[in-house]
Amino acid sequence: MKGKNTPEKTKNVEKAREEQKMGEKTIEKNAITEGVIWKQLLIFFFPIMLGTLIQQLYTTVDTIIVGRFVGKAALASVGGPAAVLSTIVVTFFNGLANGAAVIIAQYYGAKDRKSLHVGLHTAYLFSIVISLIVSLVGTVLTPWLLTIMNTPQDMMADSTIYLRIYFMGILFTLVYNMGAAIMRAVGDSRRPLLYLLVCCVMNIILDIVMVVGMKMGIAGAALATVISQCVSAILVTWSLTRAYDAMKLKFRELRMDARVLKKELKIGVPGALQACAYGVTNVVIQASVNSFGTDTAAGWAAYGKLDLIFWTVSSALGAAVTTFAGQNYGAGKMDRVYKSIRVNVVISYIFTGAIIVILFVFCEPLYHMFTTDPKVIKIGVYMLRFLIPSYLLSVLLENLSGGLRGLGDVFWPTVFTFGGLFFVRLPWIMILTKIHHEVEVLLISYPLAWGGTLLCLIPYYFWRKKKRMKLAGR
Repeated sequence: MKGKNTPEKTKNVEKAREEQKMGEKTIEKNAITEGVIWKQLLIFFFPIMLGTLIQQLYTTVDTIIVGRFVGKAALASVGGPAAVLSTIVVTFFNGLANGAAVIIAQYYGAKDRKSLHVGLHTAYLFSIVISLIVSLVGTVLTPWLLTIMNTPQDMMADSTIYLRIYFMGILFTLVYNMGAAIMRAVGDSRRPLLYLLVCCVMNIILDIVMVVGMKMGIAGAALATVISQCVSAILVTWSLTRAYDAMKLKFRELRMDARVLKKELKIGVPGALQACAYGVTNVVIQASVNSFGTDTAAGWAAYGKLDLIFWTVSSALGAAVTTFAGQNYGAGKMDRVYKSIRVNVVISYIFTGAIIVILFVFCEPLYHMFTTDPKVIKIGVYMLRFLIPSYLLSVLLENLSGGLRGLGDVFWPTVFTFGGLFFVRLPWIMILTKIHHEVEVLLISYPLAWGGTLLCLIPYYFWRKKKRMKLAGR
């Protein structure tokens, strides 16, 4: 009979009501917009930091095992040109993912369920489409990309194998990163951490089996990473499909909404270009490093892995303040936005100071994890101790940029970053390192670029703060 409730229909209605109720409960009890700021920042930050550390551990384990069991040229290949190019791709996409996350965080803070649901599906489908394009283009262009980086001939074959396998499996990395960004945008930074922990253990086991046991060399290291990241992508997708209410991923509803995609790209593209700009300058730096020979390239590759300790903390703090700024901005709490940024700066300097001391004191034994070559260790230790004091500039830049990103303010920070990179760092490297072919001349380009960017960003930050607080009636 028409309109009659069957037991199955009644059950479905009750289930829908329960999901709606759970979704409302989840959004209403939002510690990011209501809790103690320093405490909530740390609770949110630690899982992101550990997750980022675990994700980087994939490639670090590859580097250690390859360096120990394959050879010096293979170590330079995995940690040098291949690492730079893969980092450019991932950081560019992460900029796009962060744009989606900012919009989703703002919708979540404003409790706009409909837009939140549309934003989720738009972002997820976009990650699939863009990853397929990157996979095809990257696989085809790998030899050319390595050539323009002045990759030494004894590194070319291994670098090509590693990068091509990496690009073939890039779908899993990008889908995981988008899914994790979405989950963090709504305040969930713990489950992405748990999924990565499982995959890290798998990666280590596969590295030992494929590289040490099966003697697959650099190809085994690349395959171990791809397989592990595939599992992380499956887990984060499964988690989204089991969420409640507006946060629930439904494959039949996957489509890109033009209005929402435009908003996500408006924030994501400048952020992606900013991240990519760092990557481009790193290509130039890598080419310059390669000109010093394989020992310096290997030392730089191992330095890059130790340097990730700082970048893991810095990027996690930046992601935390972006989410806090985005959700509180969506909720209309401007005082809380800027208080969150101030508190995060203090926390950042405490962590950065500790990292500087630890790396300065223990850098030599840490280098022994990667290689036993005394010349490589000596070069790497010198580079690390030269650069780590400038972390104090970089972490402030990350905090201010992250806070502005959460507010949707990305254009001018991107312009300032481009200025520091393309008008300070690149000219310095391309001109002065030709005149004075010394490692110190190359390294000093880092603090010079960060300092130049901050000279523009700090006044802009306070000007925008004054303007926003005035509009908010504060």
